[in-house]
Amino acid sequence: MTSNLAERVSNELLPRIRQPAQYIGGEVNQLVQPADWDTAEIRVVIAFPDTYRIGMSHLGCQILYWLCNHTPGVCAERTFCPWIDAEQVMRRRRIPLFTWDTRRPVREADILAISLQYELCFTSVLNLLDLAGVPLRAADRSDRDPLVLAGGPQADNPEPLAEFLDLVVVGDGEDALAQLLAACREYKRAGVGRRELILLLARRFPWAYAPNLYDATYHADGTLAGLLPTVDGLPAQIERCHTADFEHAPFPARPLVPWVEAVHDRIALEIMRGCPQACRFCHAGYTKRPLKVRSVDRIMELADEAQRATGHREIGLLSLSTADYPHLGELAERVNSQFGPRMVNISLPSLRVDRMLREIPWLANQVRKAGLTIAVEAADDNMRRAIRKKVTDGNLLDGVRAAYEAGWKRVKLYFMAGFPGERDEDIRGIWELSQVVSKARQDVGKPPAHVTASVGWLVPKPFTPLQWMAQPRLEYFLQVRDRLRGLAHGRRSAVRLRTHQPERSILEAVFARGDRRLGRVLYEAWRRGARLDGWDEVFDNRRWLDAYAATGIDPDFYAHRERSYGELLPWDHIRARLPRRFLERGYDDIFAQLERDKPPPGINAIPHP
Repeated sequence: MTSNLAERVSNELLPRIRQPAQYIGGEVNQLVQPADWDTAEIRVVIAFPDTYRIGMSHLGCQILYWLCNHTPGVCAERTFCPWIDAEQVMRRRRIPLFTWDTRRPVREADILAISLQYELCFTSVLNLLDLAGVPLRAADRSDRDPLVLAGGPQADNPEPLAEFLDLVVVGDGEDALAQLLAACREYKRAGVGRRELILLLARRFPWAYAPNLYDATYHADGTLAGLLPTVDGLPAQIERCHTADFEHAPFPARPLVPWVEAVHDRIALEIMRGCPQACRFCHAGYTKRPLKVRSVDRIMELADEAQRATGHREIGLLSLSTADYPHLGELAERVNSQFGPRMVNISLPSLRVDRMLREIPWLANQVRKAGLTIAVEAADDNMRRAIRKKVTDGNLLDGVRAAYEAGWKRVKLYFMAGFPGERDEDIRGIWELSQVVSKARQDVGKPPAHVTASVGWLVPKPFTPLQWMAQPRLEYFLQVRDRLRGLAHGRRSAVRLRTHQPERSILEAVFARGDRRLGRVLYEAWRRGARLDGWDEVFDNRRWLDAYAATGIDPDFYAHRERSYGELLPWDHIRARLPRRFLERGYDDIFAQLERDKPPPGINAIPHP
């Protein structure tokens, strides 16, 4: 079967698609050989429900792949979501979803581990299952099917996918997967069947949630009344798994090198997990606690081995807020000293520009000057204070002036619209602040900088103070977009405005805070062709509108409805790191802060329709 499938992929699929190199496997540093799958006790497929170019940029999947293949008796291979042309060929010629490493049928795995990174991958999860020949609904699977396991950021509210998943891991993956592998090996040796296995794992590990062993009930108004286990021995509250030893947690010292250009074509090193800033809209900032830090020595050890093993010319020092890494100055100096002579570039995402140039001034002369990226979020100091985004106009402008002196010519500013209490002043400020940032280059005797102002739409997330708010409706986002376009129209400027697709952000909001009744919508939208919804070339909002109509589900109930503090939320059975009252006070404080900073009469808020 295996050799036959490999031949079919080579002869029937690859010649008929664009960019076949992304489907061939065998990359530099691949860990799996053909015999490994045949001799393994536990076979795992690490599945990323997006394309190869996206999935190969995801550090989490590389970590899990490394962990599994360094565990005795375990073999892990990878699979991704095929692009539309490849899917059409596979369905037409009945080629099942295969693993990239040695082209095994995905359905032959013991565990199918799916990474849930964002809401727009949900229909692609269904597509992966269907292409693999795995029944979509957990209730329809037999002992011949793999255990469908999910983790990642969206596992914090897995309810929309509840009927399609066997087990959900909440929290960090390193320790959780290691323990699951050991338990599955033990139970497989004992001859435990698939359904009993799910129950045993859910009872054994407080962070393992088996959604189909819980039953949801609803009030007459549609709000959640309860979500309780249907069998004895299961917890009412699911805990979070935390990696006990972040310093020595499994990490791919020899990362895979993709055959085609990935979205992030670099070595990725996680130097810190968590963020002390706690911006009120940031899901990761509230769920990735407590803060964990890697030592400079360990980072340097990993960086050296990874660079020698891959030949990459860029090292990304990653975290939610790299500026807050406590040993940043020492780390930057040592990285520069060791890798500068090798002509290896250093990338510091999520680094506040003022802190970067104050703490490590040499960096301004070392990194590539392709462009500077700054997440401003809001255009006004008052709104930034309300959402706890610690950037002020003053330090922003001081930072970009220093960057311009060091040679930068281009800046990308990220903004969001849709915050509570947002005013026309806040929207107009996006254009005005972008102009100021551009013209600040003239202060150092140079022409205005090329500035791209990228405006996204706020998606309220679980476990943040904004989890109760009503997302503004489509009409509001379109109004904001038109307002910004009007400000830019007919003006000669070095500033370019870009806006995201608001329909997609509303879809995200529906599923970010949805319950398990949305499973019907997911299935219907997938059946109508929805998949890869994060891609402009594929996304079609009409499919979703038709799916809502066909299932009788009102998306406004999930996206545009203000929740009361007394309402039971679909993710309340998953333990929060911070007390609920703390989040409530955070939401209240947004409005209190805006009231304290209330503008003079005559400046009114744009009403959220």
